[in-house]
Amino acid sequence: MVSGIVPSEVDQQPAPAPTGIVDEDAFWSIDANDLLRRLKTSKSGLGTSEAASRLAKFGANTPASQSGTSAFAVFVRQFRSPLVLILIFAAVVSAFVGEVQEALIIGAIVLASCVLSFTQEYGASRATEALKRRISRKALILRNGVECSIGAEEIVPGDVVRLSAGNLIPADGVILDARDFNVSEAVLTGETFPVVKAPGRSAPGASVAQRSNAVFTGTSVRSGTATVLAAATGDRTEFASIAAALERRIPETDFARGIRLFGYLMTEIMLAIVIVVFFANLLLHRPLIESLLFSLALAVGLTPELLPAIISVTLARGARAMAANGVIVRRLDAIENLGSMDLLCTDKTGTLTEGVIQLDGWLDVEGNPSTDILLWARLNATMQAGLKNPLDEAIAGAQGEGASLAAFTKVDEVPYDFIRKRLSVVVRTKDAENLLITKGAVQNVLEACGFVRTANGQEPLNDMYRAAIDEKFRRWSADGFRVLGVAIRRFESRDAFSRKDETDLAFAGFLLFLDPPKEGVRETLAALAQRGIAVKVISGDNRYVAAHLADALGLRADRIMTGEDLSKLTKSGLFAGVQNTDLFVEIDPNQKERIVQALRSRGHVVGYLGDGINDAPALHEADIGISVDTAVDVAREAADIILLKQDLGVLVRGVDDGRKTFANTMKYISITTSANFGNMISMAVASLFLPFLPLLAAQILLNNFLSDIPSLAIASDNVDPGQLRRPRRWDIGFVRRFMIGFGLVSSLFDFATFAFLLLFAHATAATFQTAWFVESLLTELAIVLIVRTHKAFWKSRPSLLLAWLTLAVAVVAIAIPYVPFAGRFGFVPLPLPVLVGLVAITALYLLASETTKRWFFDRESRHPPRSRAGRAIGGGHAPFSPHPMR
Repeated sequence: MVSGIVPSEVDQQPAPAPTGIVDEDAFWSIDANDLLRRLKTSKSGLGTSEAASRLAKFGANTPASQSGTSAFAVFVRQFRSPLVLILIFAAVVSAFVGEVQEALIIGAIVLASCVLSFTQEYGASRATEALKRRISRKALILRNGVECSIGAEEIVPGDVVRLSAGNLIPADGVILDARDFNVSEAVLTGETFPVVKAPGRSAPGASVAQRSNAVFTGTSVRSGTATVLAAATGDRTEFASIAAALERRIPETDFARGIRLFGYLMTEIMLAIVIVVFFANLLLHRPLIESLLFSLALAVGLTPELLPAIISVTLARGARAMAANGVIVRRLDAIENLGSMDLLCTDKTGTLTEGVIQLDGWLDVEGNPSTDILLWARLNATMQAGLKNPLDEAIAGAQGEGASLAAFTKVDEVPYDFIRKRLSVVVRTKDAENLLITKGAVQNVLEACGFVRTANGQEPLNDMYRAAIDEKFRRWSADGFRVLGVAIRRFESRDAFSRKDETDLAFAGFLLFLDPPKEGVRETLAALAQRGIAVKVISGDNRYVAAHLADALGLRADRIMTGEDLSKLTKSGLFAGVQNTDLFVEIDPNQKERIVQALRSRGHVVGYLGDGINDAPALHEADIGISVDTAVDVAREAADIILLKQDLGVLVRGVDDGRKTFANTMKYISITTSANFGNMISMAVASLFLPFLPLLAAQILLNNFLSDIPSLAIASDNVDPGQLRRPRRWDIGFVRRFMIGFGLVSSLFDFATFAFLLLFAHATAATFQTAWFVESLLTELAIVLIVRTHKAFWKSRPSLLLAWLTLAVAVVAIAIPYVPFAGRFGFVPLPLPVLVGLVAITALYLLASETTKRWFFDRESRHPPRSRAGRAIGGGHAPFSPHPMR
């Protein structure tokens, strides 16, 4: 890591070397006041002009990109493909042995393919980056002593940053002041428990975990508040120094795993073809170089070399379509998982409910309206400086009479945390008395109480009062209200308070909040169910509120598991219990991750929708983490998908877009592998029996290049509604069966073409090669229209771009023997009877492929694959596997 410290003019010391820092420059070991001086700043922050100057000097506060998305890097990456390297090798060999024309043709085709792939992939990466910028992170800083919100990338060394629960820390720095400040540093240290941070100094040689006075980019605030002086930004942070390692931790998605396995399959077949055909041709005494080029061209012709570009284009197009529908994709690989999702776990607030919480009642212990309860709640909600939340906003906006808040001044607060589940604020009254006001979950507030405030004054909190409070809590919860408790305690005047003061409180009353079911959510849940996606609710709310909402929305309300029940279960017990549970209630943050993990172990592809601090672990654990743009920083950064509107209806459209993206990607693989496999097998067999090569190497490569042009339009192709009704999964076995089945049909018609050309047309070598080039290209174009749909091909309309490109290449295929440069590729003009015969064979191939498609899909639907959990899955197949489960 490199220090971001700016030496003072007084010190006249050189800036730290870019390769590292010496111990005395370790900012965590420097006194805070001295560090302020060295950074030429103050506790009121930098001035605007100075901040702009430093931004120009130090650069944006982002780690150096590891992805290599510059135009040059993307272009060079096209030539790193093993297939391209094979072709370049073939061109070099051709030039070396004197076949300059052959080398130029191969080189031109390679360059054209790489340029085509580059334009698609680079455009896709630029579009993706533009979408990511729409959800850039903000930070609260001091500029000229005034709090303001800026983009996190604009923070510079010397900025003073304000942090609170839920924030992702945007820069490395030291703590100037803090209150109950706990930070999760798992991303850097691997330590799962939050660590306490406070002002002070650490040893110069202290490890990251030992720097208790410092915070680091990428870590997150779990509780409390702090003011931090930024000392290092951008690629000078600890996070940047290990960014590459962090990127490698991202687990491989099922889609990426499928692509990898598909690559292995293609490699095996390529090696077999190269070895067998090359040595067979040598045994037939064919020229060495000609045999080698032919073998390599066969192998290259089999493989869908535009697959990386097609995947990039299809995913980027899907991301743009999803963005138009209010869904921003942070990680393109996540699109496939969204389409594969068969189980959605969600909290209820804001997704199943309106999310606009209203304070509906402020009641004393007897259940009567009380202006004192409203006053105390307002003081607690408006004066707390920690985590902002809708409940406090509802309290602050409630209409009701009460004493003026101006009569009170804040003394101190004990911030909220997820263990205590309560928040205390201490105010000073006009009588110079300190009043501690505690608000939180009813049971957690009661734990801190020793008294109850009644109409008769303060009385001991006995079992009778506890039972009465619990009865009211249950009754109101069952009516759909969220209920909080309020308690108070008076102290003599002093300035500092802590959690130890939350004892012997007097329980004063209740706050009732109403968050009604969202309009249309019942229909949305039905739409998810129609797409094979079940919904499970995971909530910290009590069982009565959750059951009331579930009943109102048509979800099962009788299959409930509480956090207490879950804590008693072993890993295997939870594995057995999660399948038959629909409502997980009274759940603490750590249990959410366990639930998601257990559901995934059952074979489900799990989506998790959350927006809070305690949702981050579950978002990481889920196959697809989903959050909203209004979520806390740590939740947004943990998510793969960001909803611009907290609405399940937006997610439904996102699922459809994800499935369309996956379907179109798999179309390309199905189309190219089936057609190419058949043609390559036909050529390999024909080369063993014909006295000449069935196609020249340059002709094979040109065929491959032209047949790929319509494939670029597959990203925009229409998808049948039936392909959107079920979660879709990659199945390499299905791809193999599809390739072999349709490839053999293709080869059958290739052999028919051979018979026609040799027995009826008495074709010469040049005529044979030209005719078969035309026929093989036409059949590859025809198969596009067949296997792109489950329906009869005339009942499913392709996109206009795909249709026109397919037609245009078909015209080129027929015309190419007659163009002036045809001789350079070894083509000769075809007699009209030969051309008519080729068109007739192509038409018969269309009909045979349509018949094969119906037989194949019917057969596959009767033999469904099994999930990873070992359970049979029913349903039909598309040209890819529609597994609804892992």
